[in-house]
Amino acid sequence: MRIYFMGVCGTAMGNAALLMRALGHEVTGSDVGAYPPMSDHLRSTGVEILEGWDAARLERLAPDLVVVGNVASRGHPEVEWLLEKRTQAYVSLPELLRTRLLNDRRNLVVAGTHGKTTTTCMAAVLLRACGAEPGWLVGGVPRDLPDSCHPGRSGGPFVIEGDEYDTAFFDKRSKFIQYLPRVLAINNCEFDHADIFRDLDDVLRTFSHVIRIVPRDGAIVASGDDANVLGLVKNVAWAPVVRVGTGSANDAVIRDFEESPAGSSFTLLWKGREWGRVKWALSGLFNARNAAMAAVSAGLLLDARDPTKLKLAALDSFQGVLRRQQVLVDRPDLTVIEDFGHHPTALDLTLESLRARYPQHRLVACFEPRSNTAARKVMQEGFREALKQADEVFLAPPHRAEKLGEERFDSAGVVAAITAAGKKGFAPASNDALLTELTALVKADKSPRCVVFFSNGAFGGIIRKFAQAI
Repeated sequence: MRIYFMGVCGTAMGNAALLMRALGHEVTGSDVGAYPPMSDHLRSTGVEILEGWDAARLERLAPDLVVVGNVASRGHPEVEWLLEKRTQAYVSLPELLRTRLLNDRRNLVVAGTHGKTTTTCMAAVLLRACGAEPGWLVGGVPRDLPDSCHPGRSGGPFVIEGDEYDTAFFDKRSKFIQYLPRVLAINNCEFDHADIFRDLDDVLRTFSHVIRIVPRDGAIVASGDDANVLGLVKNVAWAPVVRVGTGSANDAVIRDFEESPAGSSFTLLWKGREWGRVKWALSGLFNARNAAMAAVSAGLLLDARDPTKLKLAALDSFQGVLRRQQVLVDRPDLTVIEDFGHHPTALDLTLESLRARYPQHRLVACFEPRSNTAARKVMQEGFREALKQADEVFLAPPHRAEKLGEERFDSAGVVAAITAAGKKGFAPASNDALLTELTALVKADKSPRCVVFFSNGAFGGIIRKFAQAI
């Protein structure tokens, strides 16, 4: 089959294109300003990338199927051609995955507001280590897997990140509705994506939909530490519910968590008996929860009665995903970390962990309000309170501020509140100005510092520039 991807260089679209090529399909796609690393990776595997949008070109190509990415909406020239001609078959990305890959697999779908990428990667690593030959699709760059995606063994397990964001301009359901979970893991559930969800109840509604499609021979693995998740699963009667958390009432219990500058460790219990102890380089109780969710979910996918047949040893050497608490500089006097955090809870938990891990350092938090939600005022108070954990805070201007008007995140106002709380706050006029001020501060004051950059984008390229300059 000849498949055409509209917006092929996006992370999810590019990885799906690679999966389709691995399954034997002929793949091509279009995008604007094709950018690495995805563009380089696609070309290296033989995927042709066509620059720009061109309806006449698409008509000449006449592919068997067009995959419409989220980048495309009404007014897009190739979309308008599809709708006017009505002769060309087209699907969304999740529908493609369901019909061409997931239908005949035992799928583990990892959902939740936080930790999806890391937990998906852990589950794939654990299944791979035990010889299950899994397939996977990870929304990031894993350091412990050969690639972000792999088809795995035909008919075997498949691990996929279950995103609650909407599917396409013509399908406003959440992506994970299409992913056919045999085992569904829900790490946590909070309000996010203010551009498509009205409030927390709206988010809970979409999670309740995916819960309903778990089969009776599957399982729902729920965080026992999250009240919203527990509320979602309290009346589930059609599939087993397994609870994972720190409390003794859970089926899987995280016990004896310890953290130090070298890393962290914890013991995992299943039904009251010890499953194993994990000692690794990752930080934070939140990552221990991610690991427990991954282990229980992957274990249940292999054996619905006894997940402990899955061995935990592969976690000891787990390195994580690029841009998730990734250390760029590691010196006695200075640590520089890059993190994908873009939600108040993510910033709060990461800063709490870094404070425990670097108790002798001044903690410097640099935050770019960049996502469709973070750039708005809707979570401004939460970001302000989370950032107060740092000693020094640098806030970039909100992304696309000119389009948000009065709704935009108020960096200067948040910095004023942080300063009033006795911390040091800075709100430079641009990312480049932030780089200049931060560099000058660190060079002038030789106190040991841990500098962490939070952004779900490139932060104007200043993260690597700072790491190199300092």
